[in-house]
Amino acid sequence: MLLYALFLSVLFYSCKEKETTTPQKKPNIIYIMSDDHTTQAFGIYGSRLAGLNPTPNLDQLAKEGMIFDNAFVNNAICVPSRAAIITGQRAQTNGVIDLEGAIAPEKQFLPKEMKKLGYQTAIIGKWHLHHEPAAFDYYQVLPVQGTYFDPDFRIRGDKPWTENIVKTKGHSSDRIMDATLNYLKNKRDKDKPFFLMHHFKAPHDDFEYAPRYENYLADTFIPEPKSLYEIGNHGSEAVRGKNDSLTRIIGSSVSHRNLIRNQAMNIYWNDSTVYKKYRNANDIGQDELVKWQMDTTEKAYTSKVYQDYLKKYLRCVKGVDDNIKRLLDYLKTEGLLENTIIVYTGDQGFMLGEHDYIDKRWMYDEAMRMPFFVRYPKTIKAGTRTDAIINNTDFAPTLIELAGGQTPEYMQGKSFKNILETGIEPENWPKATYYRYWMHLAHRHQNPAHFGIRTKDYKLIFYYGKYWVDTDNPNATWNKKSWGNDFTHHTPPAWEFYDLKKDPKEMNNAYDDPENKAIISDLKTQLVQLRKNLNETDVNYPHIQKVIDAHWND
Repeated sequence: MLLYALFLSVLFYSCKEKETTTPQKKPNIIYIMSDDHTTQAFGIYGSRLAGLNPTPNLDQLAKEGMIFDNAFVNNAICVPSRAAIITGQRAQTNGVIDLEGAIAPEKQFLPKEMKKLGYQTAIIGKWHLHHEPAAFDYYQVLPVQGTYFDPDFRIRGDKPWTENIVKTKGHSSDRIMDATLNYLKNKRDKDKPFFLMHHFKAPHDDFEYAPRYENYLADTFIPEPKSLYEIGNHGSEAVRGKNDSLTRIIGSSVSHRNLIRNQAMNIYWNDSTVYKKYRNANDIGQDELVKWQMDTTEKAYTSKVYQDYLKKYLRCVKGVDDNIKRLLDYLKTEGLLENTIIVYTGDQGFMLGEHDYIDKRWMYDEAMRMPFFVRYPKTIKAGTRTDAIINNTDFAPTLIELAGGQTPEYMQGKSFKNILETGIEPENWPKATYYRYWMHLAHRHQNPAHFGIRTKDYKLIFYYGKYWVDTDNPNATWNKKSWGNDFTHHTPPAWEFYDLKKDPKEMNNAYDDPENKAIISDLKTQLVQLRKNLNETDVNYPHIQKVIDAHWND
C-alpha cells in the first residue's frame, strides 16, 4: 500500500512538472485587408451608413476585441500604403512614393521577420507591389489589381512567377476566400504557427459585385452626406482656385461638377451610348456628356448617381462581410479561433460623396482614416476601443511583437502591442501623424500634391500644387507618369486648417482665423520636426522645398 502511494505521488508530480514546462503555443496571426473599405461603411464607426447594418460579421468581430478610432494611412493610395505595411517604413525610406513603386523580396521585411520567429508565412489576394512576394513561404496573388470576375492568380512554380497562373471562375471575394481556406486546410504545416495575409480586391472601384447581391439595398434610400450638396468653407485656393475657378477640374466628383472625371463615368460607363462612344477616345465628348447629364435637375441627377454608386459599393462590402463569416466559421470548427490573432483593416479610407468627392488620395479624414480592429481573447479585452493615434507603418512592428519578437531598428513604425493588451495609451505615445500625397493631378482624379499633420484635435495641410514640376529640369527622375500629366492647370500653394473638435466634418477651413494663429504656429513646428524625424523632408526635391520656404508663413 505504501509503495502504491509513493507511485501515485511520483506520477502526480511528474505530470505536474510536464504541464508547467510545456512551452506556450504561439498564436496564429491572420491579417485581413480590404481595398478601399472606409470607416463610413461599418456599423461600429457610427457613420450615417451604420443604420444600414452593412457589416454585421465584421462588427461582431470588432466588438470581440479592440477598435481603433484614430488609425491613419501614410498616403491614401494603394501601393504606398501596402509598402508601408510590409516594411514598417515611410515612403522615402522604403522608396515607394507613388503607384510605380515596388518592394523587392529583400525589402519584404514583415514576412522575413515572422519567419525568424518560427512562423510559416503566406499571402493570398491582392499584392500590388510589383515584385514577386518571394519572402513569403506561400503565395497566391492577383496580377496587379486583378479582376473582379474569373480572377487569375500567380503562384510559386517552375516558371518565372508571372507565368505560373491558376485560373478560377466566380467573384474575386469568393475565390480569394476559397484560396485562404484551401491554404489553411491543405497547404500549411499544422505543427507550426502561421502568419497569413488575406487581401480582398473589393470594394475597389469599379465596384463589381457578385450577382447574388443584385437586390441588396435595392429599395433602400442610402443616407447622403450634407457636404455632397453644400461645400461651405471647405478647401482652399489649392483645390478650389481663385473664385472657385478650379472646381470643374480638381477632385473627381459624384456630381458632374468635375468635367474630367465623375462617378457617372465609372458606374454608367457600359450602359450609356455617350460613354461607349468616347471610351477609347482622347476627347471624352464633354459637350455631349454635359448635355446628357443635364437632362434632369442637378440635385436630382447627383442623388441618382450617389444612390447607384453607394449600392454598388455596399454590395461589394456585403461580399467581403459574408466571406469573413466563412473564415470565422472554419476557424471555430477547427478549434483555431481562440489561438488566432485576427486583424482587420483597409489599405486606406475612401470618399463616399463627402465634399462631392469620390476615390481617396486626400488628407481629409474619410480618405486618410483606416478601419482597424484586433481580436485575440487571450490578451485583448472584448468591447474595448482607443483613440490613440496609430499609423500603418506601426502595423508591422505590432504584428512582430505580438508574435514574440522585437521591433527591428530599421523599422520607423512603433508597436502598439501594449495599447492592445492594456487599453491604455502610454504618455510618450505619438500625439500626431504625418501624411504625404505625392501624385499631382494624376489619373484624372486631379488631386493636388500635399502633405500635413493630424493630431486628435487639429489638422494642418499644405498644398504645393503645380510646383512639383521641376521647370529647370523637366527630365528629372521624379517626373514620372504616375505623378500626373496635367501641365496646363495652375494649382497654387495654399494652407488648410481644421479644428476637428468644432468641425469634425472639415467644412470650415479656419486657417485665416486669427484665433488659430498660435495653434497653427505650433502645428508647423511639429510638422517640421516630424518631416525630419521620419526622413520625409524635401532635401532631394529642392524645387519643392523652394515653394515650401516661400509660402511657409503665408
